[in-house]
Amino acid sequence: MSLPTPTEEQELHQRVLKGESLAPKDVFTVFVDPITARLCRDPRQSKEQAWDAVIDVIYAYLAHPERYIPERSRLSTYLSEAAKKKLFDGYRSREARTRREREFGTVFELCARAPKESLEVTVEARLAVRRIDHARLPERDRVFIGLVLQGEGSTHVLARAMGLPPMPDKDRKREVKRNRDRLVKWLRRFGKEDRDDES
Repeated sequence: MSLPTPTEEQELHQRVLKGESLAPKDVFTVFVDPITARLCRDPRQSKEQAWDAVIDVIYAYLAHPERYIPERSRLSTYLSEAAKKKLFDGYRSREARTRREREFGTVFELCARAPKESLEVTVEARLAVRRIDHARLPERDRVFIGLVLQGEGSTHVLARAMGLPPMPDKDRKREVKRNRDRLVKWLRRFGKEDRDDES
């Protein structure tokens, strides 16, 4: 599973630019296995994740081969670095999701309930977090909801979570309240839609 020579890479790139019908197949044949093998040296990445990342970046390259600038690096380096970035972004996203689920779950686990009821609430909380995650709520709103669910009432803390610039206390309180009201409405609507889906 060795990479082609720089000259072979450039010839392949020229074929892609010219739109040769077999060039895309050759790009996959030449690059997928060696780049995947190199990415798998990182123990945090599975072969499937590495393979998916390589496939994605090759498709992106084939869709816009003109974005690759040969003077800057070899084609194999260009594709490898793009795949590494994609893997790293995916890893960070998975870590953030796990952290959010753990934080939301912890909030509900702290409620003083009977063991069976506590377990049911915890499971429901984790499912709710997953559903909220799939709702593609902006990260800032997720952080805000997490703080509110944990009982955070400080206007300064919530304003910082919202990313508000410095402003008078009165204006800050109004903005935090407006944002809290907006998210509470969203949560109610989200919960209602969820219940409707289950019925």
